[in-house]
Amino acid sequence: MPQLFDLAEDASCSLPEAIEALAALDFDPRDAGATLEAARWLKRLGNNHEFLADILLDRLAGRTAGEIESGYGPQAIVLSPLRGSMFLRANIWPAEHDLSFRNSGAKTFVYGVPHDHNFAFLTTGYLGPGYRSDYFEYDYGEVCGLPAEEAGLRFIERSALYEGKTMLYRAHRDVHSQLPPESLSVSLNVMHVDPAQCWYDQYGFDLEGGTITRILSPNATEVFLRAAVASGSDDALAFAEWVGRTHASDRMRLASFEARSGVSCDRDALWREGEHSGSLMVSTIAKERREALEA
Repeated sequence: MPQLFDLAEDASCSLPEAIEALAALDFDPRDAGATLEAARWLKRLGNNHEFLADILLDRLAGRTAGEIESGYGPQAIVLSPLRGSMFLRANIWPAEHDLSFRNSGAKTFVYGVPHDHNFAFLTTGYLGPGYRSDYFEYDYGEVCGLPAEEAGLRFIERSALYEGKTMLYRAHRDVHSQLPPESLSVSLNVMHVDPAQCWYDQYGFDLEGGTITRILSPNATEVFLRAAVASGSDDALAFAEWVGRTHASDRMRLASFEARSGVSCDRDALWREGEHSGSLMVSTIAKERREALEA
């Protein structure tokens, strides 16, 4: 489950103080010391029980139009611009009896949608009893990412993100299925942004079957590549061939083969190449495509 921090931190800070301190740290989850210090600053901000209400009231009154943006779903509020590799956000978690939940449904707030993350982030319970989660772990490097693939999920526990609880969600390791809190709750996050994260998939899971259901992190680059190859450009085809041989993302390598299969005169040879690509994902799909051609 996410790494839990035991922080005896009673001091509080303002939002600008937290932003500047966290930007100076340049939060990186691979650095244990910097992560601990970032968790302390997040806890200090969480101890400030007035800053978020002030921001929301100013926004509702039209005094700070455009100064806070929503993203990552209807309940998320971005609290800072990207500074280095991090930004701050708040998340509002409605309970089942709240009007927003009744009007929009559970999945709007990602309740009951088991998933991992392709990024790491710190979180702390800011208000209320907190959403509950069934926590699991798995080994990202051991899966291809195909629908219905066995994920090797290991159940850890069910617990709530109560006020003051501070944790690090680890990219590609921690899986959780969130449940609504008993009453309206708010969490604060320090988000880590890695330029390479778009090349790594975020998965949804079927907890009953212990399998991957789908990819939750669509990548527009795949669509761009397919459109370019479909145009018939020789340069696009040469680029796609390079992607298929050398790209760091298995998903992009597969997209290269899929794109070229739409214009290739010899699909059997193309997918035979895919079978020997050295990528488990590509070779698995390539084998299926060749068998379909032979059927």
